[in-house]
Amino acid sequence: MTTPVEPPVPPPSRPGRKLGPIADSVGSAHRAWLVPMREKYIASGLTLSDLSVLVRLAKSKLSELLRGTGLYPRWEVVSSLSRELGMPSSPLYRLWRQAALEAHKSSEWVKRSSDKSAMTTVPPDPPLSHRAFRELMEPSYFRYAHAFLADIDQCDTAVSDTFDILWLSWNEALASEDIQRYAWNVLRATVMSRTPHLDGRPELAPAAFDTVALRTLEPGEDRTEQLVESLELFKAVSRLPDQQLDVFVLRHMCGMPPEDVADLLGVPPATVRSDERHAEHFLESVLCPPPETEGKTS
Repeated sequence: MTTPVEPPVPPPSRPGRKLGPIADSVGSAHRAWLVPMREKYIASGLTLSDLSVLVRLAKSKLSELLRGTGLYPRWEVVSSLSRELGMPSSPLYRLWRQAALEAHKSSEWVKRSSDKSAMTTVPPDPPLSHRAFRELMEPSYFRYAHAFLADIDQCDTAVSDTFDILWLSWNEALASEDIQRYAWNVLRATVMSRTPHLDGRPELAPAAFDTVALRTLEPGEDRTEQLVESLELFKAVSRLPDQQLDVFVLRHMCGMPPEDVADLLGVPPATVRSDERHAEHFLESVLCPPPETEGKTS
């Protein structure tokens, strides 16, 4: 006779009111550090009441901070909260500062806000595995970002933000099913948040001015026709589903072989080849539609 197995006891629910969602008005730079902080809070098992005692801030103010409502928070408060949640201060501070400037806070305000917490902003070294991952992936990440962001400084910022966000959630990245896929999703979201969109799709038109075809034209050749063709192509490319778009950009704009694209995206090479075929068929149907048959019979 077997002993019946007791069903697992569910963990006790967190007492108090559930934390509300991030406000729609919160910008991408603010979300870059707020989302990892919320995830750390939820994983910690602490309540707002617990945190209120630890950081000496009213529950209502903590709720505002974790939802992105109210005034943009001072670094002194964010730093205190990050220490209780075990978050590295260096990447958090860079993301917080960038979001403050994008929220039109002055450099003087940023300095005053962080003066009392200066010691927490001394940059420690990231985990060795994070540094190795960055060294391996950074060049390819930059090439992808440059396909959407013509400005070099914007590319640098997007890629740096990506690795800062990954540093904040590095344990989660390591525990994920595929770290390349996890990191790629962070990069893509960061790049897309800075990319101009039209009708909900990213604009690739700026990249048309730097295509291989244009760069290799001989002197005296007509650039106008090639430019028009490139603009039409990139307009069609922007309509591809997300993964097909990424595969096309990496293969045809960044010139990466399929195996490298697979490693970068964290998907099998067969998936890359399939996505590329589907993308090419779609583009062909848009750019070279079959001629209408004359004299159709009913």
